[in-house]
Amino acid sequence: MQRDLRSTFLAEWMNKDLGRINSFLGKHHVLSLATSAFGELSVCSLFYAYDEKKLSFIVASSEDTIHIKHILSNQNIAGNIVLETKTVGKIQGVQFKGKFFKLEDDGLKKLYFKTFPHAKLMRPKLWQIKVNYFKMTDNRLGFGKKVIWQKSSV
Repeated sequence: MQRDLRSTFLAEWMNKDLGRINSFLGKHHVLSLATSAFGELSVCSLFYAYDEKKLSFIVASSEDTIHIKHILSNQNIAGNIVLETKTVGKIQGVQFKGKFFKLEDDGLKKLYFKTFPHAKLMRPKLWQIKVNYFKMTDNRLGFGKKVIWQKSSV
């Protein structure tokens, strides 16, 4: 019985943290993406749509880019999204880790084009970043406050 209460409490706590992260991500549209392959690193900025139920970013990018060449060899990525401010008490940002792959989900494709309708005319190659780890810094909750969410391995 005590174990069930503890599990319920932890699940509610994790959902609250994930809700805070999802709320932040929904207010932004550009992420920085870091990739690595062939002994080299790359970083780029990408417009994104975000699906909070699938914990996925949807991005558009050409296969000619260094970061896409990297992910075709190594799907493991990291990235971040930040609120640009000079006011220390308002600093917010999310770091994430996940897997990056070609987008197959039609629902996520629709979400991307709903978010960026002008992109449909360009017929971009769409990709999915499936997130397995978030770390949010939110100084509005206290200086250096970190909120961490990680996909359970179960």
